[in-house]
Amino acid sequence: MNGPHRIESLDDPRIDAFRDVRDRDLRGRDGLFMAESELVVRRLIRQPDRLHALLLSPEKLDRLRDELVVLPESVPVFVADLEQIGMIAGFHVHRGVLATGHRPSRRDLQVEQVMNTIDEDHACTLLLARGLTNVDNMGALFRNAAAFGVDAIILDEACCDPLYRKSIRVSMGHALSIPWAIADDWIPTLDMLRSRWGICLAAAECTGQSIPADEMNLPARSGMVLGSEGPGLDQDTIAACDRVVEIPMAAGVPSLNVATASAILLWERCRQRQIDGDASSR
Repeated sequence: MNGPHRIESLDDPRIDAFRDVRDRDLRGRDGLFMAESELVVRRLIRQPDRLHALLLSPEKLDRLRDELVVLPESVPVFVADLEQIGMIAGFHVHRGVLATGHRPSRRDLQVEQVMNTIDEDHACTLLLARGLTNVDNMGALFRNAAAFGVDAIILDEACCDPLYRKSIRVSMGHALSIPWAIADDWIPTLDMLRSRWGICLAAAECTGQSIPADEMNLPARSGMVLGSEGPGLDQDTIAACDRVVEIPMAAGVPSLNVATASAILLWERCRQRQIDGDASSR
């Protein structure tokens, strides 16, 4: 472990990456992302190659010390009182834990790069999102993906950043563990997923051709495509999918929150796969 280094001056250049956190959320961090909360940072510590630096309160240093000792020398650990951390960050960091991490490269986020890590001969579940701009929903999407065993998430370029600080926190750190990619060309990517990797795509949308989610019966290699709240999925996206599914709801309720909808659809996907597995074993 490189440290801990006690911060005596707020002007210490070693902690520049932690300054004015909210402003830099908007401007970017030159290849870095920011994470907060003890649970999230514990997950990040398990991926030491992604860690850039840690800024902890004395209390959190004591709680995390046993895990920090295995960190490489390249990851400095800084310690400051809560009041000092708040002055550095520009807001009250009541959790006493901040971390900076290295963002994946653009190459690492290519769809081909992520899909090549998934065995073509095995079942898989993908979650795809178009135009998802709410950071809370993005974080919840990753948390749901982890809960229901999703193999990867694919986003279009209009989606918000999964490594935005709040998205990571809402995801409970799973934005750091679930593989994800950005589709440069959305419709050609959907076509490629179907033709090259044998993915059956189900668009989540209410149309005259939608089938109830409990009847979707997706094959072993499938992906569910969700749009943003309000406009939902565009017609080109729907046309590029193999089927359209909907969650039956009470009259007068047009849609669900996208994160809630993803959880229901993923649960139903797991339920149907379990039933299919039980049937094939008999």
